[in-house]
Amino acid sequence: MIVVSNDDLRMSNIRCIGIATGGGDAPGLNAVIRAATKAAILKYNWKVIGIPDGFDGLIWPEKAFELTLKEVSGILPRGGTILGTTNRGNPFCYKEEENGKEVVRDISDQVIANSRKLGIDAVITIGGDGSQKIGHELFRRGMNIVGVPKTIDNDLSATEVTFGFDTALHTVTDAIDKIHTTAASHHRVIVVEVMGRDCGWIALQAGLAGGAHVILIPEIAFTIQGVCDCIAARTATGKHFTIVVVAEGVKPPPELKENRRASSVGNLIGNAIAQGSRKEVRVSVLGHIQRGGSPSPFDRVLATRFGVAAVDLIAAGNFGKMVALRAGSIVAVDVTSAIGKLKSVNPDGELVHTAKAIGIGFGD
Repeated sequence: MIVVSNDDLRMSNIRCIGIATGGGDAPGLNAVIRAATKAAILKYNWKVIGIPDGFDGLIWPEKAFELTLKEVSGILPRGGTILGTTNRGNPFCYKEEENGKEVVRDISDQVIANSRKLGIDAVITIGGDGSQKIGHELFRRGMNIVGVPKTIDNDLSATEVTFGFDTALHTVTDAIDKIHTTAASHHRVIVVEVMGRDCGWIALQAGLAGGAHVILIPEIAFTIQGVCDCIAARTATGKHFTIVVVAEGVKPPPELKENRRASSVGNLIGNAIAQGSRKEVRVSVLGHIQRGGSPSPFDRVLATRFGVAAVDLIAAGNFGKMVALRAGSIVAVDVTSAIGKLKSVNPDGELVHTAKAIGIGFGD
């Protein structure tokens, strides 16, 4: 637990903080904004500035606005972020057009200067690996930064779980539950493509929760023949339908690499399964529905805890840190321990062994 002593409060010269959300949206972002704003105002009597659209809001500081208790009232159950977000707002590689050509500039000094013009003493940056890297570089240049981890993919190192992941699992599991009835009724193979650009946490856990029969993730190499063997084994036992959950970041086997222009990896794999299994195959790409909707109770509570902890870190002058969940407690970790190395599924870990023990195939 992050504790702020009376000495910390006496030494703190914080009067105003900023809050920014970067990268893809995730259920729970508004819960963090709400908690941080309320804690800053009610606990420390600070002013809070909302920085719109990631660090773009410090490139154009006129877009920034004050977050009051009224501004954050009622946003706890809302998906998305009231601040807006972007995954292209990197001030160290800012793209502009000059004389008809695209140029890349480092405008980080401008961002830091604009934050000071706004009277911001410290910034809470809520985001995944990319946003935390930007925040860490700004911290190295003299900006007071505290990070809050965010990604529905749950692949950020140094924290056991990120908010948004639980809500995404609920969404995907509900979709798989509904797909089961169609697959069984029509004796089909249905491929469900889910998010997970680099890691298979959503596919693995939603596949387990939804009763999938095959799960394909980036961490485990597979072949189409391996998937078809799983389908054939089910057919031999009288099961004439199969649910295949595919993470969007899976690495297609060599025989499919020539077909990478397919609209999605799910369609690519679905077409190959249809040819190899002689089964009727349908593909469902869940896409951005996984990012949306009201956050689950778990994500609301975790996001609230993160928001308050981030404010307490600022009060303690503990910058260059990120809040994280470890062994049920909120702790402060160095941002460097969270960036640059993704938290991947262990192919020999307990979750994979559990899945295999109940007959789930991985196409390997």
